[in-house]
Amino acid sequence: MTVYVDDAMIAATVGRLTSRWSHLIADDQAELHAFAARLGLRLAWFQHPTRTGKPRATPGSCAAENWHYDLTSGKRAQAIRLGAVPVTRRHMVAIINRRYEESR
Repeated sequence: MTVYVDDAMIAATVGRLTSRWSHLIADDQAELHAFAARLGLRLAWFQHPTRTGKPRATPGSCAAENWHYDLTSGKRAQAIRLGAVPVTRRHMVAIINRRYEESR
């Protein structure tokens, strides 16, 4: 199993925190949550598009497979140090598409 972090680096302010944000995904949710806990992320920050999406994804759709955590640039660097594989945004989309195909 593998954990991935993309290079999106989207500028945004969340609450009082302004940063460049990326996405953390994994081959399965248990692995993702375990890795996120190592990073000090809260489970409440988990983005599941069928529950917390904007707009919400239909269960069973490809968009529903885009579950992830958002990471600040500092947490992205920490994730890479802990073993997350850095990928491009395009590669991240390919991983999510593969995850969808395998779930069918």
